[in-house]
Amino acid sequence: MIDCIGRTPLVRLNALFGPGGPSVYAKLELMNPGGSMKDRPARYMIEQGLKSGIICQDTHLVESTSGNLGIGLAMAAKSFGLKFTCVVDPKITATNLRLISYLGAAIDMVSVPDEHGSYLQSRIRRVKELVDQDSRAYWINQYANPLNWQAHYHGAGSEIVQQMGSQSIDYLVCAVSTTGSILGMARRIREAHPHVKVVAVDAVGSVIFGTPSRPRELPGIGANRVPELFSPDEIDRVIHVDDRNSAAGCRLLIEREGIFAGGSSGSIVAALQQLVPALPPSANVVTVFPDRGERYLDSVYDEKWVNALTEV
Repeated sequence: MIDCIGRTPLVRLNALFGPGGPSVYAKLELMNPGGSMKDRPARYMIEQGLKSGIICQDTHLVESTSGNLGIGLAMAAKSFGLKFTCVVDPKITATNLRLISYLGAAIDMVSVPDEHGSYLQSRIRRVKELVDQDSRAYWINQYANPLNWQAHYHGAGSEIVQQMGSQSIDYLVCAVSTTGSILGMARRIREAHPHVKVVAVDAVGSVIFGTPSRPRELPGIGANRVPELFSPDEIDRVIHVDDRNSAAGCRLLIEREGIFAGGSSGSIVAALQQLVPALPPSANVVTVFPDRGERYLDSVYDEKWVNALTEV
């Protein structure tokens, strides 16, 4: 299965913004076998760890995740015959939780939120406890591991350059959480297109770019800590999107383009609605849809969930 990771299609979005404007292309990372772009760093970090000797056959892998990386790591760990424990929190979707479990990973659920009302810090504290308890444990640490951004540099970033061919890439628009994907792709694309502007899409309530923390319901985008990988000088602009507009973006994407994508893709659509109308018609915009929509049937595609957001 892990040999199927990558080589995802890049499609032009013909209906979302209408004719006559900039060309918008989307990399469909949701078509990776584990259902998300996180398959790439999951495979790459384990493969490189095995090559370097940091990981061996009796290593116990441990990671904190909101879902998608957990699925990718569980799939890769099974392929390499490794033990894996996934530290999650109550905001993980029921589908993601079941997938991780079915793929053979152990689940460790934190229940107490951190001082920001989220669970990220609680998950990381639990990861550190598990590593301290087991001498064979190794924390993948997607927030600080340079292999994270390198996976996207050599993976989706290189593929985008090749797929766009002789066409210019004027804007790269990506959602952020660990910032590994946006930095890796941007670094590779800038080598071929030095003029590219990199636009980060973050969640309202995320602290990555120094904005105040507030409760967020949508997993997979934003963070309540600044990742060690983060390099703000490499980001030209940030657009913040709240949960409700992310849900609306998901619905617009499936209605106009027939692409059934996850919550962070809806955030990207909402951000593109702000960005694209102000760009010259000659501009080429490349974005990435990180994961599939099936995992969000009980959240962004559920009317009760969305209505509860509007009442907050």
